[in-house]
Amino acid sequence: MNQATDLGMLIMQRANALARCTETPGMLTRTYLTSAHGDAAALLAQWMREAGMNVRRDAVGNVIGRYDGIAPDAPALLTGSHFDTVRNAGKFDGNLGILLPIACVAEWHRQDRRFPFAIEVIGFAEEEGVRFKATLLGSRALAGTFDMSALDRRDEQGLAMREAMTAAGLDAAALPQAAYRRDRALAYMEVHIEQGPVLLDEDLAIGVVTAISGASRYLVTVTGLAGHAGTVPMGLRRDAAMAAAEIGLHIERRCSGSPGLVGTVGQLDVPNGAANVIPGKAIFTVDIRAETDEVRLAAVHDVLEEMQRIAARRRVTLDVSKTHEVHSVPCAPWLQNQLERAISGDGLPVRRLPSGAGHDAMAMAALTDVAMLFVRCGNGGISHHPDESMTADDARTAARIFSRFVENFAKP
Repeated sequence: MNQATDLGMLIMQRANALARCTETPGMLTRTYLTSAHGDAAALLAQWMREAGMNVRRDAVGNVIGRYDGIAPDAPALLTGSHFDTVRNAGKFDGNLGILLPIACVAEWHRQDRRFPFAIEVIGFAEEEGVRFKATLLGSRALAGTFDMSALDRRDEQGLAMREAMTAAGLDAAALPQAAYRRDRALAYMEVHIEQGPVLLDEDLAIGVVTAISGASRYLVTVTGLAGHAGTVPMGLRRDAAMAAAEIGLHIERRCSGSPGLVGTVGQLDVPNGAANVIPGKAIFTVDIRAETDEVRLAAVHDVLEEMQRIAARRRVTLDVSKTHEVHSVPCAPWLQNQLERAISGDGLPVRRLPSGAGHDAMAMAALTDVAMLFVRCGNGGISHHPDESMTADDARTAARIFSRFVENFAKP
């Protein structure tokens, strides 16, 4: 592309413009079907039309721009990401994966260039699950896996999702019609910021995602025996907090040293704790993720067994409740190979890495083969935070790689 050097700045300018669509002045918060969400959808639709695409909005609120192929009815290479956000978010999570392909399509349109396939850029209406505590709504609708019972979920004001959809001019009854036919989707490729520090630490602009990690989460309550901090000898204590701490250290040890395996105790609470009281109860969470389900489940098995041994030795009881489980989603090798050729063709090293975070590609894998291109984050890789950052140079590089990938795309 002879104007690819301009795309980085355009993507950054549009990310800034999109960030002004927010529910809360002074911070970026854009949740499903709020007025700010509607403003963002309208802006994306405008940019898609300017790029030469036909635009539609489906029953769940996805904004879909289609750039026809040489034959108007050709099946499509799908790309995109989500435009809802967490509370007090950064500008690039999700948004990059919509803005970048729009900019690339605009350049192809300027050149009057078409492909043997269509390109559909999808702004998924909901991925984060903030408002109704249900995630991946946009991509699940498109993939044909939308859980209709989610329509009865209510937000903090008591409004049901189906009521919010009606108020936004959407028809919940038409949700099944949003699903794509498998023969109309050639593949799905998502560009996304890494949301982590690996590429930054290795001074690399981009990386090829090998898989989206599966995850197992548990809520654990430890019950011991409260006592006076000064009068109960150490050997007679049944300290719930120390049992939880020992379990946390075991999780750290077990999940260290295996590539792609991570374990986290994200919350640890001592209800009604006091400085001079031995904790009688502790509540904590466990989150274990890995690139493959085999590795993840082996770690979960070992952790659960060790938790019981620790509890028995410390004379406390455990109440362990699974709160979440999702399988890993591998990226298709043939798409990874085509992405790697696009990167090598730009003279860049190929870095493969798993995604520890969930993405719309997880849901889209039920429809078609998926791939992801990661783009480097700044500020230590922080994401879901106002300090989330990336550079115009990296956006420009990612646009070149995406363009080369599309221009040489071939379904095996």
